[in-house]
Amino acid sequence: MKIFIAVLHKILNVCKLVPMLPIVIVSALPIVLLWDFRPWNKPFWFVDPSIGQWIVIVLVAYTVIDTLRGMIDDIRHGHVGVDILAVVALLSTLAVEEYWASWVVVLMVFSGSAIEAYAEDKAKNNLTALMEAAPQIAHVADLPGVGSGAQGASGSDDDARTMSRIDRVMAADAPEPDARTTGDAGADIAHAPYRTVPVDQVRLGDVLIVLPGETVPVDGELLSGSATLDLSNINGEPVPREVFAGARVMSGAINGSATLTMRATELARDSQYQRIIELVSSAQESRATVVKTADLMAVPFTVISFVIACAAWIVSADPTRFAQVLVLATPCPLLIAAPVAYIAGTGRLAKAGIIIKTQEVLENLGHVSHVFFDKTGTLTVKKPQVVRVEIAGAESSDTASPAADGSVASARSGRWPYTGLDADHILMYAGVVESYSVHILAKGITTGGTAVMDRLKERAANGEAPAAEDEWLVDARSYPVVRGVTEDAGNGVSGEVNGHRIRVGRFAFVTAAEDGAGAAQDAATPDAAGGAANAGGFRATVDAARRRQEAKASALAARKLTVAQMFGELAPDEMATYVAVDGELAARIVLKDVPRANAKESLDKLRGMGVERLTMLTGDKRASADIIASEVGINDVHAELFPEGKVQAIVDAKRENPKRQPWWDKLIARFVGESTTRSITMMVGDGVNDAPVLAAADIGMAITDGTSTAASESAQVVIMNDDIAAVPRAVAISRRTKRVMIQAVCLGLGLALVGMIAAAFNLIPVVIGALMQEAIDVVSILWALTALIDKD
Repeated sequence: MKIFIAVLHKILNVCKLVPMLPIVIVSALPIVLLWDFRPWNKPFWFVDPSIGQWIVIVLVAYTVIDTLRGMIDDIRHGHVGVDILAVVALLSTLAVEEYWASWVVVLMVFSGSAIEAYAEDKAKNNLTALMEAAPQIAHVADLPGVGSGAQGASGSDDDARTMSRIDRVMAADAPEPDARTTGDAGADIAHAPYRTVPVDQVRLGDVLIVLPGETVPVDGELLSGSATLDLSNINGEPVPREVFAGARVMSGAINGSATLTMRATELARDSQYQRIIELVSSAQESRATVVKTADLMAVPFTVISFVIACAAWIVSADPTRFAQVLVLATPCPLLIAAPVAYIAGTGRLAKAGIIIKTQEVLENLGHVSHVFFDKTGTLTVKKPQVVRVEIAGAESSDTASPAADGSVASARSGRWPYTGLDADHILMYAGVVESYSVHILAKGITTGGTAVMDRLKERAANGEAPAAEDEWLVDARSYPVVRGVTEDAGNGVSGEVNGHRIRVGRFAFVTAAEDGAGAAQDAATPDAAGGAANAGGFRATVDAARRRQEAKASALAARKLTVAQMFGELAPDEMATYVAVDGELAARIVLKDVPRANAKESLDKLRGMGVERLTMLTGDKRASADIIASEVGINDVHAELFPEGKVQAIVDAKRENPKRQPWWDKLIARFVGESTTRSITMMVGDGVNDAPVLAAADIGMAITDGTSTAASESAQVVIMNDDIAAVPRAVAISRRTKRVMIQAVCLGLGLALVGMIAAAFNLIPVVIGALMQEAIDVVSILWALTALIDKD
């Protein structure tokens, strides 16, 4: 019963799309009942239709007028109107008094429209899903002086008061900036009264409350301490992401199990989710060159149909043959199947987290012959990653050479090799303090430290007894005790973690604590050469003070000379930061730009598709670029380039390897203004400096995590899930879409041509031919819809 109701519901939806279809179907009953009913005594003309036949004539007249109006509208919009075949078929069947054939052709016209509407609706279901998931309402917190709750102010003054009021709320009862304090303040706002308004009425600066399971209405800044967001609607990311106070939250994300508060930073029309909908919508409304070509192919098909119909009439001297041929002449495989296939391909790309801006791009993706990749953030991860932790002086006995005066040995004694915390705990504690930093290396160190922490928690969960250093590990939610974190911009960050003083940053920054401590100790210690201060408390002599300063300078110089000796030399593609624990230099954390885990596999897939020319364009040093290129399998490397150099490299590549254009493609290009076989270059990048290069290539593809950047604005293709595997996937979907389209067109036209020839020899009656034509349309369009099937 449920299946029957579902089918009935789909039929009703189709009827809503084309209201004339149920009218034509229902008209069959009075036509049958009144087929021989003629209430008049004399015929009107040389023919004498019955009431039932007049119903057919009225339907035909309406259909012809409606079809001609549609043809004129198509021509005005630059599309080829070839529904003339249906018009002539209708008129010719009436002329030979094949009324049932006329009715079938009318049914064919409107059922074809219904099938087309259903197919496009099916192909656009990904866009429909996006539209249905679009946020409609927002909960605006009613806080005095906040956002639209502010009275008696406007413009910039209103915004200033708004921000200051929010800051006061967020900072209430907060002795120092701490994530827990922020979270408590955010919770206070979360319990504030709110009013629900349409999302279009949200203003900049409004404080919004998003309830559990609701969709984030506009782009904004998170005020709550933390939140868990489902970003699958935006970038296809399958696992919910946890974000913290101050993070950007994007419209379309689904809130987790806790109420969150946020400040609106964009209006609804400018928010991320609306941009995605606009991109997908504009792509599906555009027309690819191959679809324009299909329109043009309909013209010779129409001519061939008329030639066969006229030849059959002339040879047989039977005008019915003309109608028999034309009822089978269907251009629907060209006019409907081709665009339906491309709309389906666009929907598949959107489902895979790949947004294209026009269908033209979908076709060009299948012709890509040369792909250029940016290095940092595209072939590699977004931020440098920790590759190892080197304990200070652990191998110094093998590498260091003491100076003639023994200063190196004295610098090591009591300090190196470091024997305090192990490498895991050093990295974990460094990651904790770096989580408060905005330095370019901070994220990588934090990620490495978090991995260590997770590993320790997993061991504790498995029943392993924690070490004395890990007594804070009570459960999976435990976190080290952090106090007094401060950052010295450009030098490093310091703080106390679980009772240990941690300094992370430049070598001079982390060793400054040692030097300061040593100086303090020297000041409080009697001088060995000059003797102790006298009993009266007089200061040491000037000579003694000078000797202490000289000794300190000698020790500092020795330490500077032994940095490479304690840790070894860095590779050309490596960078380092240093860690001091409790005032003692403990370790060097080495980071490097590492390739994405699936970068090599993705490039191999491109080669497997026949895209052999892969090039790296980067502004990085040659040594670093060569290392990454060898790891991902790229031989053509252009390094140390500025953006204009990258643009020139793409221009030069086009000039060096032009693709020869066949004669038939030149002919098509004359009509549609675009070659279908030319060599296509594609640039894949992610950064702001990639924007001009993305615009210079035939196809610009931006890899993003769902946020808008200068790169994504310049690109024709935007990968929303930050996955380089989407590059070969986009090419594969494009090629399959075009292959399915060609198959659908050839299948439909082939069947129609065979049917017309058979009808020309009187093998197919008019009514049967009209029904066969309908079947051919259905087969062709259903074949086009197979572009939705995921086989790549």
